[in-house]
Amino acid sequence: MKISNQLLFARGAQQMSTAQTKLAQSQAQLAQGKQIVNPSDAPDKASAIARLNSVLSRQQSYQSALDHVKARLDGEETALQSASDLLIRMKEISVQAANDTLGPQNRQALATEMQALRDQLLSLANTQDSNGNYVFAGSNVSRPAFEVDASGYPGYKGDQTRMQVSIGDQRSIPMNRTGTDAFVSVARTDAQGNTRGVGFFQSIDELIAGSKNSDQMAMQRGLGELDRLLQGVVLAQSAVGSGQATLEHQGGVIDATILNLKTTLSSLQDLDYATAVTTMNQQMLSLEAAQSSFAKISQLNLFNFIK
Repeated sequence: MKISNQLLFARGAQQMSTAQTKLAQSQAQLAQGKQIVNPSDAPDKASAIARLNSVLSRQQSYQSALDHVKARLDGEETALQSASDLLIRMKEISVQAANDTLGPQNRQALATEMQALRDQLLSLANTQDSNGNYVFAGSNVSRPAFEVDASGYPGYKGDQTRMQVSIGDQRSIPMNRTGTDAFVSVARTDAQGNTRGVGFFQSIDELIAGSKNSDQMAMQRGLGELDRLLQGVVLAQSAVGSGQATLEHQGGVIDATILNLKTTLSSLQDLDYATAVTTMNQQMLSLEAAQSSFAKISQLNLFNFIK
């Protein structure tokens, strides 16, 4: 190999450039706190990090969906519990009103209290969530679930659609409940043996009217129907409780999955600062040594070695 000043300068410049490149990479890693600054630094790790971030993002979206559904179920639970309490109180009053010892005026007073309870029940049936959507209207969330119709009684105006929300890979849960699932109709058989469905609020309104008019037949029929109305609300409460239990279990699964993903991501991309600082100091010393050596070599001339 022919040794010349040009070769010495080229080798020295190459060594300093390599040392500067490594030092700059270490400084960039420390600035960002990441092992991999550019995907080209470690393509295999960069690809694994991208996949893990995608999975993590999906799990976090499931977690957000869980929180949304949980808030919805909590609202349903509160409304149904209040409705159950109101129906129990209404039955107590109805039993009093059906007592033969009471006169018409006493029954009218009890009917007034029952009317107030009925109005509270209608308000609960038209419960809205934090976004103003009607909770028990199916997918028709922009209008009240129950409105007075041509019959003069509040009828169900929502639909029967149950919207599903993904809470995991290949797993979903209904996020809404229709009004007819909670505020059920009752089957009524007339004197001719014909059976027809009677709406939740129609049954209650006819019971109140029977109490006002001291109609024993209407009051006794209404008392029996109240039991079925209450049973429908209680069953809806049970369904809400089951959904909440499912959400709680799935939430634990997602939390554990997210923790594992973050731990794996940390091992791939997070920087060990102690090791990185030590490496950077070594690289700085190497660069200083290369610069010092180059400065001395650059002052030499081959004539210095000729005797």
